[in-house]
Amino acid sequence: MRARLPDDDGFVEHRGVKLGFEVFGEGSPTVVLLPTWTIAHSRLWKGQVAHLARHCRVVTFDGPGNGRSDRPLEHAAYTTEWTVAAIAKIFDATDTDRAVLVSVSRGATWSLQFTAEHPDRVLGQVFIAPALRLTNDTSARDAVVDQFDEPVADAQGWEKFNAHHWRRDYEDFAEFFFSQIFTEPHSTRQREQAVEWALETTPEVLIRTRTPQPDRETMMAWCHRVTSVASPVLVVHGSDDQLIPLSWSETLAEATGGELVVVEGAGHGPQAREPVQVNLLISRFVRRVAGSRPPRRTTWARAQRRRRRVLYISSPIGLGHVRRDLATVAALRNHHPDVQVDWLAQHPVTRVLEQAGETVHPASRDLASESAHLESEAGEHDLHAFQSWRRMDEILVADFMVFHDVVTSTDYDLVVGDEAWDVDYFLHENPELKRFAYVWATDFVGWLPMPDGGSHEASLTADYNAEMIEQIARYPRVRDAALFVGNPDDIIDAPLGPGLPTIRDWTTANYRFTGYTGIDPSLFGDRDELRARLGYRQDEQVCIVTVGGTGVGEPLLKRVIDAYPLARRRVPGLRMIVVAGPRIDPDTLPRHEGLEIHGYVHELPRHLAASDLAVVQGGLSTCMELTASGTPFIYIPLQRHFEQHFHVHHRLTNHHAGRRIDYPDAAPDRLADAIAADIGRAVDYRPVDTQGAANAAAIIAELL
Repeated sequence: MRARLPDDDGFVEHRGVKLGFEVFGEGSPTVVLLPTWTIAHSRLWKGQVAHLARHCRVVTFDGPGNGRSDRPLEHAAYTTEWTVAAIAKIFDATDTDRAVLVSVSRGATWSLQFTAEHPDRVLGQVFIAPALRLTNDTSARDAVVDQFDEPVADAQGWEKFNAHHWRRDYEDFAEFFFSQIFTEPHSTRQREQAVEWALETTPEVLIRTRTPQPDRETMMAWCHRVTSVASPVLVVHGSDDQLIPLSWSETLAEATGGELVVVEGAGHGPQAREPVQVNLLISRFVRRVAGSRPPRRTTWARAQRRRRRVLYISSPIGLGHVRRDLATVAALRNHHPDVQVDWLAQHPVTRVLEQAGETVHPASRDLASESAHLESEAGEHDLHAFQSWRRMDEILVADFMVFHDVVTSTDYDLVVGDEAWDVDYFLHENPELKRFAYVWATDFVGWLPMPDGGSHEASLTADYNAEMIEQIARYPRVRDAALFVGNPDDIIDAPLGPGLPTIRDWTTANYRFTGYTGIDPSLFGDRDELRARLGYRQDEQVCIVTVGGTGVGEPLLKRVIDAYPLARRRVPGLRMIVVAGPRIDPDTLPRHEGLEIHGYVHELPRHLAASDLAVVQGGLSTCMELTASGTPFIYIPLQRHFEQHFHVHHRLTNHHAGRRIDYPDAAPDRLADAIAADIGRAVDYRPVDTQGAANAAAIIAELL
């Protein structure tokens, strides 16, 4: 799922070729993100679009040969002259008078020529890894360029840059090529998606892109033209770029009077591998060339006059996180009654916060929806949690940039991130951006492969775990406190990967344990009185069915609803209450006489504690709330959801809590039998430490 959809899109025809464009945001100035070599399309800018479009107008388009554009087989459509003329057509079609041009690699040639020929239409240029041969320095690829049309057997390395090899095994070339683009460790996601983009075109199209490039004298003349009209230039280049020598960018910056930023350790695609830094560089450049003026009045408060302020980020994946976070904040206010807590959160979490009287930061509306992404990835009670999270990378970048805007515009003493993966990851990748105390909280540690993922998925999860370990080891100062919501024996004792420590050993060494941080069921009072307050008779048996705050659980709800008539025959007078949640329309669910369906139930944990049985997904927070309250429950883990299958299952087994039924086995008659067997039964769960919220608050309070 994309972090932001275009506000407008369309096509423009240029010399018989249809080109697709998209427009995001509004206002001034406009930033045009140019295409690059045809092996990729405009989605290469996915890490930039959402952030830039919140501050200005953004135009992207697919060059000929990929994306939404036609795939002509004429060499003429891939020449510099053809593309420069096409850029002018895109300007006209999108009502763009002037713009900042941003290019990567081959797009630099088109940007430079367009600016030289149309200086009145360009506010400035950002060149990323520009493929402008302005010196005699060469790269490894240059050694095989002259052999491009010659047959090659058993091609190795850059020998794969060859027309015959492309026709024979194009995917093999794409995999090699992007391994040379993304040379940074732990770049599996960037390489994987770039190969997918490459496979959207064909080797025959790519062969046609081998057209003559402007000579050095011509390009230097364009540089001098840019200098003469005082068009600002920013050049960004990775020091580990395997395709383009750094000297080319050094010469470009010198010839245009531009600024050069060298990204130490980066390869040829920093806009994808280092999106936060590239976003900040582009944003600052755009503000400078657009002449943005600072506000006429600002306020600065002496440190001792500032009120204690906390920014709390609560994960939108299920509503259990926000319930435990509210409990922690309530305990925090016992330490600091005057603390101001702003919440950066997404729907449906914001609904819970607003009903609790909390302050939701206005920037929350700019966050891209993680819940919607997971719903788009889900099948029938099936969510490949690890792979879905990997494919959420665009959303994580966009949401981190929203967070960064918030913490740079307001002085927060402390940021708390409850499984705020975007914040935690990008702060470790950009530690200089941390200007506040920071607390990270989670109820699981370690990505684990599902068996059907085979060795490939096992290698991916190990790579992600290794990156996490390296981040914490290199920058332990980023996390002022790392809180594990639970106790040491709640941690699964599985390896993080070959040659890596076990999850239990590493977590014990790097986390502080809070115990369960959810709502303390003892606060609900006497159970009989609670049932009476909630409208439940003492002589009826109540089963509550809930699947949390996303729409992923709809198939499970329907299956339990189908089981209701069978269960009622086994349990006469059974009262079943189905809670659809905020992202499932109750009207889409089947109905049976005597069945109650609600879209939302306020203070649901009280109802769960008062019920005789609950049927839920395998989410940890709800399952632990049920364990703490001593309520019998049946849990059905999402298929291919590693956390629910391994981490949560281990913890519930450790507490002797719940009955697990896997979804393929959850036929209506099996569910009816389980409901009849478990409803109202006496349980013997291990006690749950319900002081977790107080424990977490005490740790957080120390940092205030």
